[in-house]
Amino acid sequence: MTGFVPPPVRSLRDTEIPILWLQDLALKILYYRGYITGHDLAKVMALPYMGVVSELLEDLKKEKLVEIRGARGGLGPSAYEFGLTGAGIQRAREALERSQYAGPAPVPFHRYVQAIQKQARSRPVVQEKDVREMFKHLVLKEEIIHRVGPAINSGLSIFLYGPPGNGKTTIAQAIGRYLLRDTIFIPYALYIGGQVILLFDSSVHQVAETGDSSQMDTRWVRIRRPFLMVGGELTLEDLDLIFDPINKYYQAPVQVKANGGLLLVDDFGRQRVSPQDLLNRWIVPLESRVDYLTLHTGQKIPVPFDVLVVFSTNLPPKDLVDEAFLRRLRHKIPIEDPGYEEFREIFRRVAQKKGVQYSERGLAYLIQEWYVKAGRPLRGSHPRDLCDILVDIAKYRGIKPVMSPQLLDAAARTYFVAD
Repeated sequence: MTGFVPPPVRSLRDTEIPILWLQDLALKILYYRGYITGHDLAKVMALPYMGVVSELLEDLKKEKLVEIRGARGGLGPSAYEFGLTGAGIQRAREALERSQYAGPAPVPFHRYVQAIQKQARSRPVVQEKDVREMFKHLVLKEEIIHRVGPAINSGLSIFLYGPPGNGKTTIAQAIGRYLLRDTIFIPYALYIGGQVILLFDSSVHQVAETGDSSQMDTRWVRIRRPFLMVGGELTLEDLDLIFDPINKYYQAPVQVKANGGLLLVDDFGRQRVSPQDLLNRWIVPLESRVDYLTLHTGQKIPVPFDVLVVFSTNLPPKDLVDEAFLRRLRHKIPIEDPGYEEFREIFRRVAQKKGVQYSERGLAYLIQEWYVKAGRPLRGSHPRDLCDILVDIAKYRGIKPVMSPQLLDAAARTYFVAD
């Protein structure tokens, strides 16, 4: 777990956000909600009521932008229910013209940069025992285990390549699950020059137990170190700030959402952007650990690139990029076809898991008839797929799923495409 904890906010000054901007945020929330108590407004803004939201509401009352409509569900000023006055509605609409963001108060961008840099230093270091634990559910060659560990510790980039069906994506997912055991803090949103960048994404970030929220800035959320996977849908536009022209705020790009964790570029080479263009875009961040994002005004902002990027491809590396690009990808690890002993162990484990009665004779028959005679390579995914089909056939026939020549032949005829 990271040693960084965002210090609590005790006053409006501690937010480091302009008071007028926070007032507009409160008015927009009131505009959408109609009526809301001071306590609930503080919860939506992710700010403490006492000394912060209470001060905002007091100023808005003095300016006759909000008024008290009564009390609800409690005692004291935080239970007062507030609504907008006519003047408040007008100002809220003006604020909504500039941006329709109405969520947790953002954190200044420079504070986010400092936090990522601090938490980068606490990234977990792996040793051989950790890697073996990470991959205990997989059957891998020793060489792969000894190469993956140093690659993880680099925190830079890993290039996994080789024939399809041998576990490249599964290896990357196992690394991601290992990183998920650790936690970091990220803000819900970022503030830079009056603009909001939405960072927290519930479809990507797994919320972890926060503890005593009174001892931290609640504009931040503790999450598991992120693991984000992108595939053929990735475009260059996804790697920069995404401005919503209707709502008038930004979404953080995938590599920023993955900061502090792992970004898997699966099926590298099959994206809608060429491999050369993609690596050209990331060549500086991969080396300098700093990325540059562009606001719609044209302003460039530097952001930490604390991401372990894993590229996974079935295509020959030299068909994708030239040697100069490959040199910049720090750790290149071939994931090759399993040998006979590895294939045997994979089949034994899969059969046990899927309720198929394992047979050494049956496996020897399968390999001889459907691999050796056919000149077909062994693939790590074949045992899983063949066992699934074998179980389907056995259910249909009303018999036990066993590795008999008859059932193996039936499964193989269904699975393999004739030359």
